Order: sequence, then C-alpha cells, then structure tokens
Amino acid sequence: MYIPKHFNVNDFKEIREFIIRHSFGTIVTIENGKPIASHLPLELHQQGDDYVITGHMAYANPQWRTIEADNVLVMYQGPHAYISSSWYKSENVPTWNYQSVHVYGTGSIMSEQELQEDLVLQLRKYEEHRDNAALWENLSNQTKKQIKGTVGFKIKMTEVQAAYKLSQNRNEEDYHNIVNKLYEEKDNNSKALAEVMKNKK
Repeated sequence: MYIPKHFNVNDFKEIREFIIRHSFGTIVTIENGKPIASHLPLELHQQGDDYVITGHMAYANPQWRTIEADNVLVMYQGPHAYISSSWYKSENVPTWNYQSVHVYGTGSIMSEQELQEDLVLQLRKYEEHRDNAALWENLSNQTKKQIKGTVGFKIKMTEVQAAYKLSQNRNEEDYHNIVNKLYEEKDNNSKALAEVMKNKK
C-alpha cells in the first residue's frame, strides 16, 4: 500500500497490538486472476521467530481452495473519519484519517486437529467471561459435528505494512483542534479516532 513517510509505522510491537485489537480482518487471494476476499475473525500467534495468522471459513466458501499460495494478503482496519478543512487554522484541503495494516504471507490449510485447537482458543477468548459460556468442552457433539463444515487455515507472515494517517503532518494547534472536532461528531467512528489521536500525542 502507498504510505507517505509521515504516516509509516515500523514498530512491530505497536503493529502487533493493533492486529490483536482489530482482529476482524479481510483475507485477499487470487482465483483465476481475479482478487477474492472474505471478512473473518482472525488470531495472531507467535511460533518461535515467526508470526502466524489463523482462522477458518465455511467449506462452502470456495476461497479456502486458493489459500495455499505464496502471496496471501490480510488487511486490518482501525477507526477512520473525514477531516474537514474548516478545522485548520489556514485554508487547506479536506482529507480522511485512518489506521490500516497489511500483512503478506504464505498460506496453508490446517489439519483437523490444528483447527480444533484454534477453535478452542478462539472460544475461550470470546466466551470465557460470559455466563453459560459456550466453551469447546461445553458444546454438544452435534455442534462439534457442524464445525466439521469449516476449513481452518494459517498464514505465515512474510511482510507487514502499516499506515497510521492521524494528522501527524499538521501543526500542534491544528492537531488538537481536529481531535476536539472529532469528539463533537455524532458517529462513534469519529469519536474512536479522536481517542486514538489523543493517546498518540
């Protein structure tokens, strides 16, 4: 992705935390020369010196047949919002602020055992704090059989690109005014972006 130098992020620890926090990603592969995509909950794991992204999709989704490739793209998106030029002290053009991470990697299909282990971890992550938690050990055999209708995959990370376009190129006065104006907007995305920008300074 195109990343102007003001907005390029190289701190992998920061990028890793972003991926974990915004774990609902988009997987892009190629089928007969055409890009195809699925939007899925994903998990990031460290395996020795490598990082691996795991997830699963329905067997009926034909994209799983294209996963075993050298160039799988996974995209993660953070909060984003329109930035009005009226928020600057001096006249300028409006823009859009956002956070985005692209991960490239080599894809492969999980074994049934690997898929089950990944599902156990994912259920624990999203269910453990709930009453009557739907943890793996609590699921009926019928539900576990239905899970066999999914295909697990893993993507070994080979390259990471991160862009945080958060008005870093604006002066201090403009920056703080943008944050304040975002808090005044009615949509939650603008307020979430304001929180990100506030914590960046």
